[in-house]
Amino acid sequence: MKILLLEDDKYLCGNVKQQLTKEGYIVDACGDGEEGLLLALNMGSSYDLAVIDRMLPVVDGLTIIKAMRNKQIQIPVIIITGMSELQDKIEGLDNGADDYLSKPFHMPELSARIRALTRRPAGLSRDISLSFHDLSLDLTKRQLICKENFVALTPTEFHLMHAFLKQPDTLLTREHLIQKVWEADASVETGNLDNYIYFLRKRIRTIASGCVLSSVYGSGYILEAGNDKKA
Repeated sequence: MKILLLEDDKYLCGNVKQQLTKEGYIVDACGDGEEGLLLALNMGSSYDLAVIDRMLPVVDGLTIIKAMRNKQIQIPVIIITGMSELQDKIEGLDNGADDYLSKPFHMPELSARIRALTRRPAGLSRDISLSFHDLSLDLTKRQLICKENFVALTPTEFHLMHAFLKQPDTLLTREHLIQKVWEADASVETGNLDNYIYFLRKRIRTIASGCVLSSVYGSGYILEAGNDKKA
């Protein structure tokens, strides 16, 4: 698997690259935001995941991530940064990142998050799409579709939507969703799950689907057809 690493701290960048290389990954590392942007947008590089420092020189990490998403490059992205306030995390996730890791961090945690973001759901290769009422998930293009409307999903949004469409009209607990979308050895805050539920609700509204992600207080969430679809 090929990883793009953008980090301007030479010591940290070298250590992360060395460890990931030991784990069997191919790592392209860069410490400059301008060069990093060119690497990130190069479709021929075929990266499977990117680890991006938010505060890069010349071009910052958020700008790079937004440019990737605008170009429909939907590989998983982990932000690494010293900015650990809640609003910083929300801003990073809302601009296209899939995970947020605050500095300083331990390498085993970064490795666990990489494994969580790059694994495929069981049985995914056997299906072409999943559908529920007017909502459909294209498993090849990772698009959420309603009639002629569609929107591309980030990897985490895709895995979460996959879990809901596998079991529609069923209460999925927070613990179940975290286990399905993230691995047990990845440290995931409940707030991360809530953020992605919020993002998925926006995607569903964007394509004008009648389906809804309903909250069950203290338990979890249900994908339902919506009041206009029920008998």
